[in-house]
Amino acid sequence: PEKTSKRRAKHLNVHEAGRSDCGVKSNIKSIPGVMTIRGCAYAGSKGVVWGPIKDMVHISHGPVGCGQYSWGSRRNYYVGTTGIDSFVTLQFTSDFQEKDIVFGGDKKLIKVMDEIEELFPLNNGITVQSECPIGLIGDDIEAVSRAKSKEFGGKTIVPVRCEGFRGVSQSLGHHIANDAVRDWIFDKGGPESEPKFEPTPYDVAIIGDYNIGGDAWSSRILLEEIGLRVIAQWSGDGSLAELEATTKAKLNILHCYRSMNYISRHMEEKFGIP
Repeated sequence: PEKTSKRRAKHLNVHEAGRSDCGVKSNIKSIPGVMTIRGCAYAGSKGVVWGPIKDMVHISHGPVGCGQYSWGSRRNYYVGTTGIDSFVTLQFTSDFQEKDIVFGGDKKLIKVMDEIEELFPLNNGITVQSECPIGLIGDDIEAVSRAKSKEFGGKTIVPVRCEGFRGVSQSLGHHIANDAVRDWIFDKGGPESEPKFEPTPYDVAIIGDYNIGGDAWSSRILLEEIGLRVIAQWSGDGSLAELEATTKAKLNILHCYRSMNYISRHMEEKFGIP
């Protein structure tokens, strides 16, 4: 189409001798809903931070396309039995239609959660990864999450406000996802929800490694061979219990600074973890 052609023309040019660059426009905003090389806030939350946490079910709340895109483009490795105690490679979506835009998607979200509990009873928690329409129509995913958590006996259910239009690259999605961990995992419980393990002086957490090709496993082996104990991986091959235990670490070892500096700074300020 002419409009698209005009926009795309900025991405391709010929380099001429004597010029410092070829005038290509590459660092520009991506368009929510258009599958481009750059992600949106939803991609940063669902595809990067939350998606690899294996024992939780992550609902792509909105039209089917965003969930399909995030499902098809990541290769986070994990140890577990898919559909039993690990859900990384399954796609869960509320499959929004026009009527849901008009009448709201709360009832559909409740139905999805009920089906997840029936079909996958061994899941340890649920996240709601909101897509653009959710923010546009004002669905109250927090109220649904609180109500269903209470109904399911206190199960961890985390609403994540990561609508794509909130940020035109993945980075804001990382930040939003980190804030959701802070507010709904770290700050939610009392003494009864404290992680039950014996701490050692050598407890560390690997932060910002998504085990794209098994890399977190390699890092973990090396760290443990020099005498450290890795108590959490964020978030490749990770689990809810590891997220909860991280506040007991003596050191956070940061791999991908861009995606995890927010939560690392928070843990340093609140829990004194360097």
